[in-house]
Amino acid sequence: MEVAQPKTIAVENVLIAHHFLKDVVVHTPLQLNEYLSEKYGAKIYFKREDLQHVRSFKLRGAYYKIKKIENEARASGVACASAGNHAQGVAYACAKLEIQATIFMPKTTPKQKIDQVRMFGRNFVEIILAGDTFDDSAASALAYCEEENRIFIHPFDDYDVMAGQGTVAVEIMNDIEEPIDYIFGSIGGGGLMSGVSAYVKNLSPHSQVIGVEPAGAASMKSAFENEGPITLDWIDKFVDGAAVKCVGNDTYQVCRTYLDDIVSVPEGKVCTTILDLYNKHAIIAEPAGALSVAALDFYADKIRGKSVVIIISGGNNDIGRMQEIKERSLIYEGLLHYYIVNFPQRSGALRQFLTEVLGPNDDITTFEYTKKNNKESGPALVGIEIGHPDDHAGLVERMHENGFDYKEVNKDSTLFALLV
Repeated sequence: MEVAQPKTIAVENVLIAHHFLKDVVVHTPLQLNEYLSEKYGAKIYFKREDLQHVRSFKLRGAYYKIKKIENEARASGVACASAGNHAQGVAYACAKLEIQATIFMPKTTPKQKIDQVRMFGRNFVEIILAGDTFDDSAASALAYCEEENRIFIHPFDDYDVMAGQGTVAVEIMNDIEEPIDYIFGSIGGGGLMSGVSAYVKNLSPHSQVIGVEPAGAASMKSAFENEGPITLDWIDKFVDGAAVKCVGNDTYQVCRTYLDDIVSVPEGKVCTTILDLYNKHAIIAEPAGALSVAALDFYADKIRGKSVVIIISGGNNDIGRMQEIKERSLIYEGLLHYYIVNFPQRSGALRQFLTEVLGPNDDITTFEYTKKNNKESGPALVGIEIGHPDDHAGLVERMHENGFDYKEVNKDSTLFALLV
């Protein structure tokens, strides 16, 4: 059964994709989370796409797209650009269907995701690292397709890909036993929430569908404000699975039609959520996968007494990033502060700092002299973890009282980037 290429996504398009994929993808669980339900006074469900074959929802759209063009793809080969999860979906699909693929990934992609692509793709995939962002890699991949006559498998701005991602919503609607008041899901380029919102809003118009973006790469929110996709001058690449400078023209149109709101979440808040998911729920979520959970605090008043579904979109987190995640979380929570401290040129100054300035619950996490010569009398970069955000005022006051000149590095983004 074929349906004409839509200008938006119809319910039948998503159902056809679901029929194609039901024996390929994992029907991931929808789990009631008792801890968060009690915390927010709501019924909070997790849709666990981190338990998908490739540990993210991206397999759905990639496999469906490639399956629909299987004969042409086998003849010419395919290419794609991805920060990791779409690449894994394409690699998995191409290995299953025995189609050759060339995958372009940013040079900043975590090693864990690169290794996963190799594992899933086996001898059917070639990986090329190009550029610092998804957008850089996409430009290289498109040029390669033009030169080599390959078919480009877009990670989000394709109606078949959107329909494939929308099968997440089919499973949610089939599995839940009550009306859904809110659905939260992450937005990078917009493919997931295009498919989900189109399906849900057509079947359950009262349900509020909320897209969640990282504050440092809020490209869909910017598109809404601009009344069309716009390329951001700069993005924070930390939430690598959702760090896109410009959303798609088609995903913008679908999201504009069906999304009820977009929430931008600070990267530090995402880090706190990653740690909470691991420590309290034994869930290993990647930054993009934790985005939707991180948005709950911004909707706490609205969701009380409601039924809420949270799509945990991926679990491809590199353990090597955990120290950075912890540090970003502490800074966001106001528990970690960096200073350039000018120690007075007198003996015992460092001992005085330790005994008179530090509070009983303060710990030095970083201490590094910034001068190569005369270190003992020069400025030092000092990182201090405090026990409670309110302790910061007392720490600063004690530095003043004891004659320590200092500069707060946290408040100077340029200095912070150079030193921390």
